[in-house]
Formats: sequence, structure tokens, C-alpha cells
Amino acid sequence: MSDRPLLGAVDHSSHYYSTSSRSSDDGPTLPLDDIDRPIVEKRLLRKLDLRVAFLVLIYIMNITDRTNVAAARLRGFEEDLGMTGNQFNTLTSILYVGYLLTQAPSYAPTPYPSAAYLRIQKQHDLTSHEKTVALPLELHDNVGCSHRVHGYHAALILRFLIGFVEAAFFPGAVFLLSRWYKRNELGLRTAILYCGNSVSNAFGALIASGILGSLDGTLGFKAWRWLFFVEGTLTIVVAVSAIWILPDFPSTPSVWLLPDEQTLAKRRMEEEVAALIEHKGKPEVDFSGLAEALMDWRVWWLGVALHLIASSTSFIMFFPTLSATMGYNPTISLLLCAPPWIVGTATSFVVARHSDATGDRFWHIVGPLLVGIVGFMLAISTMNTAMRYLSLFIMAQSLVAYIVTLTWVMNTFSQSHSKRAAAIALINTMASTGLISSSYFWPSSWGPSYTNSYIICILASVVSIGMFWVFREHLSRCNEAAEAEEKALGLPKGFRYLL
Repeated sequence: MSDRPLLGAVDHSSHYYSTSSRSSDDGPTLPLDDIDRPIVEKRLLRKLDLRVAFLVLIYIMNITDRTNVAAARLRGFEEDLGMTGNQFNTLTSILYVGYLLTQAPSYAPTPYPSAAYLRIQKQHDLTSHEKTVALPLELHDNVGCSHRVHGYHAALILRFLIGFVEAAFFPGAVFLLSRWYKRNELGLRTAILYCGNSVSNAFGALIASGILGSLDGTLGFKAWRWLFFVEGTLTIVVAVSAIWILPDFPSTPSVWLLPDEQTLAKRRMEEEVAALIEHKGKPEVDFSGLAEALMDWRVWWLGVALHLIASSTSFIMFFPTLSATMGYNPTISLLLCAPPWIVGTATSFVVARHSDATGDRFWHIVGPLLVGIVGFMLAISTMNTAMRYLSLFIMAQSLVAYIVTLTWVMNTFSQSHSKRAAAIALINTMASTGLISSSYFWPSSWGPSYTNSYIICILASVVSIGMFWVFREHLSRCNEAAEAEEKALGLPKGFRYLL
């Protein structure tokens, strides 16, 4: 990790992309010497972390959109909509087709970065970001009653539209984190955000078990319809609240920050850019970010690797189905889904925090993937109920590999804000293609053992590990070249890629 300048040591604000200086004129500024950095930074991070906590809540609702059909499947969803063959797999995968079509284009660079990417200009109107969160749930809320007229095909269309409009959320949220937190802080915060996935899988299953077990037949609706009604309504409430809670960027005046906190927030990001300017030269203008990302082979390499991780963790979408193979009734099967994800959430915090503390990314990706492979092999080897349940615990630990990979992406493409945003969107788009194809890794005809499915997941994990090793070797050579150049020219230690 590079040695970054102390606050006020150097002034690289002129390099801080073009709109930063324009926006900062509207906000309060204080002389840097008047700031007691450690105290102010502690206050700033505490406030930011509270905002991130709400972002996690939004992500929990976002994941609920994607996965509650798996819970509904246990209470007649397939039968009521007349699904046969692989139609349920198609219903699962079609959401990610919508992601594929809109995720990268939604992050096309604009000359006004603080109004682009995540689009959170809350001062003026309900923005594209809030609509991205709210609209899917309005559609989602209608899935429960659409069968009265259209059945399976209407549900298919609605699932596609959900993915189409909410594709921008996760890469936008990750990009927002990268605009507030420094490199050595990002891993833990990305883990906190992505833990919304595990938390949703855990407590979403508990909520679903309560709804499916108690509301069947109420007001003439089947239990799975109530699942969509209740969860859809909750998420719309959360989405509307986000208008006033989610932060803008450091360059935008914020009523929730004190003047010294606002000044420090901007300077922290300027310091991050300054270290990279010394290593790379002047950063690209915003319009070139997408083109730079498209031309960088590392974006495609990491996109394919993340595609493979998404494929290897596709068991997430069918977790209730795998739990049901142990022979319990739907309510018990859903309740059994919670403990593995609770443990997985705790593991994610520990691994991500240790990755930040050590500055290591590669082994904190490979380790969880290897643990996941052990879980897959255990599930293949036996149909014993206790061992199958243990395998679910072990498999759930592999999800943290995705979190650390995203952090590695942000660390690697940090020299340009626009390129970082485009790279995150492109890589997430390629990962989404893994979710489309892997929905067909789990056909009912392969159950209840799902041996073939687990073998495919093992192969995907092994190939991704090989790709990450190649990528690590490339970054290591880049660091060695930078060190040799600094020694030859008598320069101080500059930027280093995290390995």
C-alpha cells in the first residue's frame, strides 16, 4: 500500500476531477491547519458508517426481489402458475437479462459526475437512483396478483422489468463507497454492504416462513402472493426514505456534515488521487472513463473471473430448494436456511477486515473459494441429513470471495473516478451473465442430490482461482517495475497495487 501524504502536506486539488472544484465552492471550507484530523476523521467515519448502514438495508430489499421466488416455490408458486420443465429456472434467470442490458449503460460518463453514476441529487427531485430502488418494488408488488389474467408469462415479463430498472443499484452503491472511503477502508465497508446479501438470505427466509405459514388463504390470496405483497410494500417504504438519508458525494455540500468534516471528506479523496497522480500522471477526463475501461484487458479478465464466482455461488438462488432436500416441510426448510447465512455474514466481516488490515486480496479470495469447494464435495459425497446441512454452512462461507474481489477491483482501477465507475459497472455486468447461465445449473431432474450442479460449481471455482493467480502475478510485476524506477530516479515510494 502506498504512503499517502498527510493532510495539507500537498495540494493536488487542481487534479481532483473537473467538477470537484466547481462543487466545492458551494460548501464550507476551513483552513486545513485548523482541523484536528484524528478527531474529525473519527467523527466523519462514524457518520458515514451510519449512512452505509441504511444502504445495506436497501440492498437487503434489493436481494429480496431476486430470491423470494425460491421461497414461494415451496408453497405452490410453480403449480399455480402452471410451470413445467425448466420454466422456473427461466423465471429466475430472466431478471439478470434485464441487468445485462442496463447495468453498464447506466454508468455512461457525463460531464457532471456528482449528478451521474448513482444519481443522488436529492435537493431537486426524486432521482433516477431512488426510482431504481422504488420502481422494481412497485412491479414486484404486482407479481402476486398478475396470475389472475396472465399467469407464468406475466410473471416472466415482470421479473425482467425488475432486473431492467434496478441493475444500476449495486455498482452505483459500490462506486459511492469508493468516493467516500480510502483504499484501506473500502474492504470492510464493501463487506458490510454485501453482507446485505447474506442477511437477506437469512432473515428473508425467516420472514418468508412466517408469511407462508400464516397468511395462506387470507382475503382469498395464496400464501406466496402475500409474500410478494408484504415484502414489496416494505421495500417501497425503505426506497422512499432513501431520498433523505443517502449521502451525495464529498464535493456536494451536506447538511449532515460539519464544515470541518466536509473539508476533510474532500481532502481525503484528493489525497487518494494525489498518490495515483504521482504514479500514473494526470487522471483522465470523465468522458474517457468508459473507453479506458473497455480497452483495459484487466477489466475483462476480472469480469470473467467474477462471472465464474457468480456461477460457483449460484446455489444461493436455490438455497430453499437445497434445504428442502433434507425432507422437512416448507416452513422448517425455510427456517433452516437462516443459520448458515448468519454464520456466513459473521465470516464475511472477519475475512474482509483481515484483508484490509493485511493489504492482501488474493488469499482472502482464494481461501473462501477453497472452503466452498469443500462444502460442494461434502454435499456430493452423502445424503445424510446432518452432513448435508453442514455442507450448506460451509458453502455459505464462499460468498465473501465476491466481496473481496469487488474491493480489489476498486483498488486496481482507482486512478480515475470515471474509469472506476465504468469498470465496476462492466465487471458487474459480466458477473450478471454468470447468474443467467447458472440458473440452469440446478434443474429439478438433477435433484435431490444435485451432484452435477455441485461439480459445475467446483469447476467454476477452480478456474477462477487460476485467473486470480495470473492477475496477482501481473500486479506484482507492475509493483516491481515501479519500485525499480523509483530507485533509479531517486524518487520516494509511490503507489503500489494491492495483491
